[in-house]
Amino acid sequence: MHTYDIKVHPEKDRLPREKQLAWHIAEVAADPVEIEAPVTEMIINRVIDNASVAIASVNRHSVMSARTEALAHQRPGGATVFGCGPDVRVHAEWAAWANGTAVRELDFHDTFLAAEYSHPGDNIPGILAVAQQCQRSGKDLIRGIATGYEIQIDLVRGICLHKHKIDHVAHLGPSVAAGIGTLLGLPTETIYQSIQHALHVTTATRQSRKGEISSWKAYAPSHAGKMAVESVDRAMLGETSPSPIYEGEDGFIAWMLDGKDAQYIVRLPEQGEAKRAILDSYTKEHSAEYQSQALIDLAFKLGKQVKNWDDVKDVLIETSHHTHYVIGTGSNDPQKFEPKASRETLDHSIMYIVAVALQDGSWHHVHSYSPERANRADTVRLWQKIHTIERPEWTERYHSIDPNVKAFGGRITITMNDGSVISDELAVANAHPLGATPWTRPDYIKKFRTLTDGIITLQETDRFLEVAQRLPELSAKELCELEIILPTGELKTNHRTGIFGFGQQTTQDRSPVQTVRKEATKKEELQT
Repeated sequence: MHTYDIKVHPEKDRLPREKQLAWHIAEVAADPVEIEAPVTEMIINRVIDNASVAIASVNRHSVMSARTEALAHQRPGGATVFGCGPDVRVHAEWAAWANGTAVRELDFHDTFLAAEYSHPGDNIPGILAVAQQCQRSGKDLIRGIATGYEIQIDLVRGICLHKHKIDHVAHLGPSVAAGIGTLLGLPTETIYQSIQHALHVTTATRQSRKGEISSWKAYAPSHAGKMAVESVDRAMLGETSPSPIYEGEDGFIAWMLDGKDAQYIVRLPEQGEAKRAILDSYTKEHSAEYQSQALIDLAFKLGKQVKNWDDVKDVLIETSHHTHYVIGTGSNDPQKFEPKASRETLDHSIMYIVAVALQDGSWHHVHSYSPERANRADTVRLWQKIHTIERPEWTERYHSIDPNVKAFGGRITITMNDGSVISDELAVANAHPLGATPWTRPDYIKKFRTLTDGIITLQETDRFLEVAQRLPELSAKELCELEIILPTGELKTNHRTGIFGFGQQTTQDRSPVQTVRKEATKKEELQT
């Protein structure tokens, strides 16, 4: 890995493009290195993981809305939309929008945490959409995804955004643009311009993850992916972008991060060095914020030792700075104790999550967040007794660059009314590569089958898994089979009408798939 010292440069000392971070990223993306076998295998795992959580959320409101918008932008030979099958095609940027929202909706896919936070799997929808529309092969897609993961994880390791209340998707726009550049085999100059454009238009504040969390949390990464697709398209047409986007005196670092005296260290692969960062990412066994994964597993264990929840006097969670201040009581968000809060808010409340995990000894992506579950009287009473504090040792482990030390867990101490104490700690989740039961391919397949059960047919489940596991061999035509179709009538739509009026074209007894196919057929006949 090569280490780059990133600083702000005034216009009078303008930084040559060959020394800019965006250019270095573009060079990595343009480097035609071979993909190592373990990386390919992990990419297949991530493709399966993304599809499982996307289909599990396919009929949730925000996903329906995103899909409704995408289906208003049909394009013969375009990209596919989750749930609609390979015959329904839309413009690639809109497929990135719809599919990216579906992947993020349940907050149930992979994660990487360091100086910043991220869900690297958010790279896949945009890169896949472009691969389908531009008729690239499975091998090309693998190369693009490897770059997307590499760049995002390298940026997350080196540049903290949340300190300045900038949302973490600011690292996603550049990584998706870089991944698409690799996928299409674009020159360094074109990738460089697209990276700058993508960063410029995907920077937003973290209010999207504060207080009463709205449905935008699911849309934020899909918006970044959509913008990245458009940035590459614009760069391929020969257009330039704000420069230097990172180091300029009015650039990203100077005004949105640490300011004119900032200094960041970013490490990127050397020329000819394999892109391996995806191997450092980890997925979720439970549908909740990643910092809750180990604490959920720990709560399962401790909850077995409590016979009466009203005998609990206090529950203390000692954990890292991030867990305490973002999903703990350090956030000072009263909504995190509100039984009527949205699912998005509840999955960012470690107090709620631990209360339910203690009582149920299990976690379900739907039932654990249902209004009935959140409003259960004994749960609300227990929930109000839980609080968090930051412990420096957990914060240090959170930020450690040593994978054997790095941890995202904490200690839970339950104090009973009689003075007795139940306490234990867990550093990493069971499913983590260093956990008690690290996940391998069968676990991802089990997750897919569990989350899609009752939504798609067993035949469709088997077909998709067979195609996904042949990813390196897929032709451009076969890559469009990396899609899932729901049974006729099972795919719901948002019946409100947006600007494009697509919602009006679909009725309750007519599936969006059938409607789109008919409309696409009419369009093709007219074009012919």
